[in-house]
Amino acid sequence: MTVLPDDGLSLAAEFPDATHEQWQRLVEGVLRKSGKEVSGEAAEDALSTKLEDGLTTRPLYTAPETSPDTGFPGFAPFVRGGRAEGNAASGWDVRQRIAGTDPVRVNEAALADLENGTTSLWLAVGDAGLPAEGLGRALEGVYLDLAPVSLDAGAQYAEASRALLALYAERAVAPEAAHASLGADPLGHEARTGEALDLAEAAALAAETAAWPHVHTLTVDALPYHEAGGSAAEELGLSLATGVAYLRALTEAGLTAEAAFGELEFRYAATADQFLTIAKLRAARRLWARVAEACGTPGAGAQRQHAVTSPVMMTRRDPWVNMLRTTVACMAAGVGGADAVTVLPFDQELGLPDAFARRISRNTSTILVEESHLARVIDPAGGSYYVEQLTDELAEAAWEFFQTIEKAGGQAAALRSGLVAERLAATWAVRSKKLATRREPITGVSEFPLLSEKPVVREPAPAPLTGGLPRVRRDEAYEALRARSDAHLAATGARPTVFLAALGPAAAHTGRATFASNLFQAGGITPVHDPVSVTPETAAAAYAASGADGMAVLCSSDALYEEQAEAVAAALRSAGATTVFLAGKPGTAAAAVDEYVFAGCDAVAVLSSVLDRMGVSS
Repeated sequence: MTVLPDDGLSLAAEFPDATHEQWQRLVEGVLRKSGKEVSGEAAEDALSTKLEDGLTTRPLYTAPETSPDTGFPGFAPFVRGGRAEGNAASGWDVRQRIAGTDPVRVNEAALADLENGTTSLWLAVGDAGLPAEGLGRALEGVYLDLAPVSLDAGAQYAEASRALLALYAERAVAPEAAHASLGADPLGHEARTGEALDLAEAAALAAETAAWPHVHTLTVDALPYHEAGGSAAEELGLSLATGVAYLRALTEAGLTAEAAFGELEFRYAATADQFLTIAKLRAARRLWARVAEACGTPGAGAQRQHAVTSPVMMTRRDPWVNMLRTTVACMAAGVGGADAVTVLPFDQELGLPDAFARRISRNTSTILVEESHLARVIDPAGGSYYVEQLTDELAEAAWEFFQTIEKAGGQAAALRSGLVAERLAATWAVRSKKLATRREPITGVSEFPLLSEKPVVREPAPAPLTGGLPRVRRDEAYEALRARSDAHLAATGARPTVFLAALGPAAAHTGRATFASNLFQAGGITPVHDPVSVTPETAAAAYAASGADGMAVLCSSDALYEEQAEAVAAALRSAGATTVFLAGKPGTAAAAVDEYVFAGCDAVAVLSSVLDRMGVSS
């Protein structure tokens, strides 16, 4: 008998090692039971998920034979963090955004935020926020040597920056004690508005602030590209191209390469796709380190990152669900190693957030840092086979797109030629199809909507800057449908209605009746499922009593469709139904019905057509 060393798991040590091929054979057996005859790699492919950028998520990741050297935090290639201590010392910077035009109200919000967990302020200044001359009043009572300030001033960045620097001087804040991001982002502003700004002016401002070691002049904001429908790799590629354009302008203004790197901060979107967000932030640091290496300053490539929870994922219907989305996104940003994290309030898309929403947004970070202890370990996702491979693949895809931008003449040329807009529009078109078919579900909007919910009303926020790349939202197609329903409700006192004609016992029809109910409610159409079940003899009376607007849906099993669909459909038509749908596979009981609704159908197209036929104006 062989005596094994006692490693505390001696029982497990006697089991033979399983192989990848053995696991694949087990998967084959499971898939065979579901009617799929596949084997080997094909079996694994059947469980894989296609992502944007040509990436694929596999169902299983194992240790690769070789893996890239990710190094240590604070050292190139900075995959594991830009600082040696990461966020372990004090957690990430909780950066609260404040948008408003009244300096007094902005000041009240800023003081409340700083007293209750926020560690830095992100102020909208200029056309979409405070007047620059109002900064002093807005920051009254704020200890500027303790609370970093980040500006978002668009074309007015120079005026806003000088107002903030003057405020530091007025309050005797020493240059080494001031921590700020001045937010100059000429190319980001051009992406937002179509208005070209002179990079040389931003570079000149950076030269003026050289004496302020912790004041970063330029921000590489990738949110305009994310909000225009860009993928993770496109967001990274465009941020790289912007960063390189700024480095060129800064060095032309006389700054050393090392000093130029020190003037930049990067801003990225954090989404509820937590692993993609983690990988994106890690890949961004790796890519920027590669740029620094190419510039001959590898030690300067520690990218400063500000992560913002994605506006694209926020919904206007059932906005309370946004709190769950932003919690996951915030967690991903923290695990991914962002230096600063902004959790947008759940009512962000409805107007100016109220005090409750702001409290929840800042407490999200507090709970994750103080109670979940996410910041205790630097790069907690490091070593995960999935995260490491996704980081590598995302970095490669982003670098390829970055090279495409550079070959087109750089970021400014790519914006002005339409290359960026066309690429992002194509990506959004593909994603829009997934949203329309509910392959990418939106909880509370395209799945499990609540028509009876009262709308959340907020004071209007300053209008966002427009004129450049579009701003898209995942809920926009469904929001348009729901708006039509709202208008109909206001005009008639009732929402458009569809009758669910369920056949047989609950066990036979519940699944498809629930599916149809969710589908039609996503378009603001009230489903009436009363009585619980109908027969050819009772269907006509049930439909007449439902108040349906010419539409009925058969819901049951395939077997009962064969037995009853034709007779029930005829009864429904006799009672006034102009269109009879069947919830199930197209072709089932074809002689009995007009159309089908099924998993994977274009829900937006179906619902729009139904509203048209109901006479609900667009």
